[in-house]
Amino acid sequence: MGNLAIPESVQKLRTALHAKAKAEPGFRFYALYDKMHRQDVLAHAYALCRANKGAAGVDGQTFEDIEVYGREQWLGELAQSLRKQTYRPKPVRRVYIPKPNGKQRPLGIPCVADRTCMTAAVLVLESIFEADLPPEQYAYRPGRNAHDAIKEVTRLIRTGRLEIVDADLTDYFGSLSHPDLLKSVARRVVDRRVLHLIKMWLEAPVQETDAGGRPPVSTDSRDQRRGVPQGSPISPLLANLYMRRFVLAWRQRGWDERFGKVVTYADDLVICCLPDRAEGALVALRHLMTALKLSVNEDKTHVCQLPGETFDFLGNTFGQQYWIRTGRPYLGLRPSRKSVQRAIAAVREVTARRMLLLDAATVVERLNRTLTGWANYFSLGSVSKAYRALDHYTTERLRRWLCGKHKVRGRGTARYPDSYLYDHLGLVRLPHRPRNLPWATA
Repeated sequence: MGNLAIPESVQKLRTALHAKAKAEPGFRFYALYDKMHRQDVLAHAYALCRANKGAAGVDGQTFEDIEVYGREQWLGELAQSLRKQTYRPKPVRRVYIPKPNGKQRPLGIPCVADRTCMTAAVLVLESIFEADLPPEQYAYRPGRNAHDAIKEVTRLIRTGRLEIVDADLTDYFGSLSHPDLLKSVARRVVDRRVLHLIKMWLEAPVQETDAGGRPPVSTDSRDQRRGVPQGSPISPLLANLYMRRFVLAWRQRGWDERFGKVVTYADDLVICCLPDRAEGALVALRHLMTALKLSVNEDKTHVCQLPGETFDFLGNTFGQQYWIRTGRPYLGLRPSRKSVQRAIAAVREVTARRMLLLDAATVVERLNRTLTGWANYFSLGSVSKAYRALDHYTTERLRRWLCGKHKVRGRGTARYPDSYLYDHLGLVRLPHRPRNLPWATA
């Protein structure tokens, strides 16, 4: 739930709910709605939303508008509408962001009031459902992250599970069945007001501006009774609840022992199998996903045979790597080619010609933020080659930017040597970073 410290009273509530859920797996919570409009819960939910600096929804209201109006008064009115059950969510604003493959991913942006209410619901519900989520799920969970999922896949590979089902699901978030999803919630929550609230969020119409500037409204989610908008605060929790159905069904059928171990991160999914089990696992996967009203993307789903082949998971390429000093092979991972290309594109964006109006300190600060964030994520496995390539590209781009800004002819290697970029401007040097990261293997 973000990096903000959770207030003691809110943490006490979450701890109590989690302890009850953990101690009694069959217990159903019947009085949760009043917790969601508590002053401390709503205030922290608002603070979390504001820290994320999200854009305005269809009503155009921004956090700055709320601060001018009066945050306490605004929160009080929101709590009152929840208490009286007059609260109704507004349509979700549809925007598109580019995907690495050139396509666009649709995102839904609820208005600030709806985001605050959803976040308050997550603060209450997450601690209950966290007690039920199986260890195979790593996304959107307290104390778990992508690195943990990557380490688990590495561990499974190194214990002899060399056949991998690299699975891709077609429009996972847009395919979740509302009735089945609400059943998953109702298994633990019998407070009808909470269930009604979630149902309203699931069925909220989507509004986007067409070429003529008119805002058409789509009610597909309500009409088809499926899908959760990517971009809303409650979507990750609901997506985890739905994926839990798959993981538990896989286990209950004994397929984790018969076929392979599942590792999921949101809708990213791999099954690590013992020899000669992957084809059977793929057939079982198709069968189970169909039963869950989900679709396997056949174009992107395949069986990978290690060590001869490789597969990508969470931005890393898994397969046979080679020790730099000895040349000996080993099974491990490295940043994928697409991940390196995305980092290069980010560096290119920071050093574009339109950035010539900025000063060098600002550009270097942005480069360092980009490079450090990338390196912190891609620090597991064989990183030296990727780090050197990105380091070389960054110095070339920064020199070209400096030459453009100061109207220097040539490549600028004499005027702006590496020592100037690193020692004077303070550019980070990626090949040196793994030495300070104890979990990295350079």
